Amino acid sequence: MNKKAAYALVLALLVPLLSYFIVKHFSDEAVVVPRHFLPDSTIDKTVSGKKISDTFWHRLPDFSFVNQLGKKISWKEVGSKIVVADFFFTHCPTICVPMTRNMKRLQESIKNSDKVGDREPDFIQFLSFSIDPERDSVAQLKKYADKYQINPENWWLLTGDKKSIYDLAVNDVKIAITDGAGDDSVFNHTDHFVLIDKNRNIRGYYHGLDSAALAKLSEDIIFLSLEKDRTKKSVFEGKLELIAIVLLSSLAVIGFLLILFRKRSTK
Repeated sequence: MNKKAAYALVLALLVPLLSYFIVKHFSDEAVVVPRHFLPDSTIDKTVSGKKISDTFWHRLPDFSFVNQLGKKISWKEVGSKIVVADFFFTHCPTICVPMTRNMKRLQESIKNSDKVGDREPDFIQFLSFSIDPERDSVAQLKKYADKYQINPENWWLLTGDKKSIYDLAVNDVKIAITDGAGDDSVFNHTDHFVLIDKNRNIRGYYHGLDSAALAKLSEDIIFLSLEKDRTKKSVFEGKLELIAIVLLSSLAVIGFLLILFRKRSTK
């Protein structure tokens, strides 16, 4: 092997390794995924001689409601999608209509760029839970959905057992709603949109009537869609740096042997 070929071999192996460390460094700093909310517990453990804290985040419980098409919906139907959720009711005289319009704009703004001929995103699901299920029947939800041209492919309006809906909102999602006993004037609920990840952990609360908050929500949805699933470990998990060091060491040995061989061949 001549000198130029040896240099070419070294560069061919060295450049990808250096590129990996450069990209990893800047990507770790640049991409800031939405933080977790609602910790359940924290444990301390030792990894590679270092003490770290591992937090277990509140996982939303399963539910069983019915959507505007009369289909039973649970987390099973949602699958591994990212979720944007809110709480509303169809007779709402105040914030529900502008929130619905803003949710619709958000739904329409997120498109699937990976599939030709299919522009609906397959990584996100919108859920709107009615806090007035006694009046919000399936037929009423369907009427409301048709009025605002809601696409049922990835946006479900849900109704069901009232206590279950209120338990989900107050005890698990941790947002305030007040039972108005059928009187629209005293129904009280938050204007928040809630971002939920694939593991059913809450990743953000956003005011549904604030343009800046909606822009942040749109941005966080994209960042969250790029987040690695920490529950699925790769065979190379935590080993890439070690592999890089081994390869670089191998390169050094190969370079030394090539130089040694070249000196002997010239004698």
